[in-house]
Amino acid sequence: MSTATPATTRRLPLAGVLRLGRPSDIWFKPACSVVAAVAPPNLVLLALGRLDLAMYTMAGSLCALYGHNRPYPARARTLAWVILGMAGGLAVALTAASLTTNAVVLVTVGALMAAVQKALCDATRVGPPGNVVLTFISSASLFAPQTLGQVPGHLGLALAAGAWAWLVGMAPGLLRPHGPERRATAHALTATAAHADTHGTGTGSTGVGHDRARAAAAAAVQAAWQSLLATGARTDRTRRALEHLVVRAEVALAAPADADPALLRGWARALRGTGRVPRVAGADDDLIGIAAELSLPQRPLWGRLGPLAPFAVRTALGCALAGYASLALGVGRPYWALVTAASLYQANVTLTWSRGVQRVVGNLLGVLVFAAVVPLAHLHPAVLVLCCLAFNFGAEALIGRNYWLGSVCVTPMALLVTEFARTQDAGQLITERVVDTLVGALVGFATAVVVTNRRAGDRIEHALTAVEQAREQAARLLAGPQPAPRALEAARRTLSAALADLRATADAASGEWWQRALPQERVVLAEQSGHRTLAATVRRQGTHSWDGARTTEDVRP
Repeated sequence: MSTATPATTRRLPLAGVLRLGRPSDIWFKPACSVVAAVAPPNLVLLALGRLDLAMYTMAGSLCALYGHNRPYPARARTLAWVILGMAGGLAVALTAASLTTNAVVLVTVGALMAAVQKALCDATRVGPPGNVVLTFISSASLFAPQTLGQVPGHLGLALAAGAWAWLVGMAPGLLRPHGPERRATAHALTATAAHADTHGTGTGSTGVGHDRARAAAAAAVQAAWQSLLATGARTDRTRRALEHLVVRAEVALAAPADADPALLRGWARALRGTGRVPRVAGADDDLIGIAAELSLPQRPLWGRLGPLAPFAVRTALGCALAGYASLALGVGRPYWALVTAASLYQANVTLTWSRGVQRVVGNLLGVLVFAAVVPLAHLHPAVLVLCCLAFNFGAEALIGRNYWLGSVCVTPMALLVTEFARTQDAGQLITERVVDTLVGALVGFATAVVVTNRRAGDRIEHALTAVEQAREQAARLLAGPQPAPRALEAARRTLSAALADLRATADAASGEWWQRALPQERVVLAEQSGHRTLAATVRRQGTHSWDGARTTEDVRP
């Protein structure tokens, strides 16, 4: 009989919500990029005495925050779509602002745009900072005094700054064209080495350490494949060598007891920096099935949007109600409450709660920082610009450690931006920001609790079915006398991807409320049997031996 955990028994966590993590390996890249993208337009406007236009150029400049984990060919496309999406949202917002000053109508338009931005960013997996920056830009623009005749010029400023942001985002590729793929591969090798250290036996009597290491390794391997395959059929010697290394990480994930953690870590170290890429001996047949995987049709966007409907409804309703509540309290900038609500929504209610706590703590500390800095910023417009640049850098440098820490810099930066047009009363700004933060967080989280995501249970059933079918297919091939190498490799890769998807789906559903009981025992059994079949497949292929997997030559980057 399967055990299940009712969703209504889950508790909201407090311990660890504010704990600081390790900084990202590339924390300095988005931090430096946003400064390089924001500084020139702002300094030009400062020289022209038109800092009141800075909110439009910043709309384009902030697009430089996106795509830092993507290979450069894929990053070029991602940044272009982000800039176009930003421009589209800005055009709608400015047009609405020029046609009406009714705050209720403007909040409604902002909430609907926030829902569309949330759904599209999640469906396309655009990555951090996701929909929050786009929603901030469009929502703030709704309340900027505007006429129809000004819209084309303001939109042109945003697009020009967006073009500069595109160049800033692509510039590092001139020096290190395979940097993102190298980092993703190194992370996969390091994570599977940590998993191999457990020898597939677990830590302690429960095996929790082993399960956590295996889940982290599986996620890292999947991320590495997504990075390498994002460029499509285009390849070269360096990328081919990286694909061989990811295959070895995948093999170590399937058969950790047979892997060599020291060798995996050695390969990972070799990928750091700009050194040569190790080439694995005896890897000629490692990439069987990759061409077939590339030829598979991608899931259409509409199919990816379907499962995100509950999150879009949460976002639209939560943002609208937060904005209306702010208006009812007489706050002059209801878009702050709207953006706060939009920033909360994560994969499930539990994660949404954690983000809400982080947002409130970070914003409250951020207004204290603003109170300390604003007298300095009022000394001269140039000082104001420099303070905003410093907070831009600090936000991106710190947000990877914990969201609240980055918010400590985001909040004063957002408040200082309102000073570009004219000097305002600091006390009123602080009061309104605190009220809108609390209103947005409370209303946004309440909406997440009320709007249920009952599809989470259905997704687990689909993921379980996919794992069971993939395992049965691999088992049938293993039972044969001499399975075709291509068929066996395809079965192994299908099962590996299905197991990674099952773990991600189960983690998301376990933090959701008000749904039917989850088949926890069935998930555990499916994972155990699936990983045993993976190990058997690797041994049948003969790719688990590490004696012949030493580095024979290097590939120049």
